[in-house]
Amino acid sequence: MNLFNAFDISASGMTAQRMRMDLISENIANINTTRTEAGGTYRRKVAVFEARKPDNDFARILGKTIEQQKIGRGVRVVEINEDQSPFKMVYDPNHPDANEQGYVSMPNVNIVTEMVNMISATRSYEANVTAIQASKDIALRALEIGK
Repeated sequence: MNLFNAFDISASGMTAQRMRMDLISENIANINTTRTEAGGTYRRKVAVFEARKPDNDFARILGKTIEQQKIGRGVRVVEINEDQSPFKMVYDPNHPDANEQGYVSMPNVNIVTEMVNMISATRSYEANVTAIQASKDIALRALEIGK
């Protein structure tokens, strides 16, 4: 595995975690949104990750050894799903979106869950930054050997 593969893998992890943090921020911002542009109550959004495949099959089959094929290529966000868990029903008969019984459908966003996910995404991002820094330090020390 060359040095640039390590940078690429860590950068893909940072990009995916940044997208995850953006979605978490959107969820928190819309914790009280009962009416969206599409109509209806806001639904929590979640990123779905997938391991990245080698750039193309020909290069993978022809140019790579068996050992190199076992090395991962990082991660990517494949889709953004809406959480289908039920909405929270809150009694507020004065709310403009209340139903006939006086209940309002509130978003299925739980602030505790979102904060735990934000901490997890932040730690994952920091781990990728540390991996890039370690790879950079290894490269600099390798260059110092020749002095």
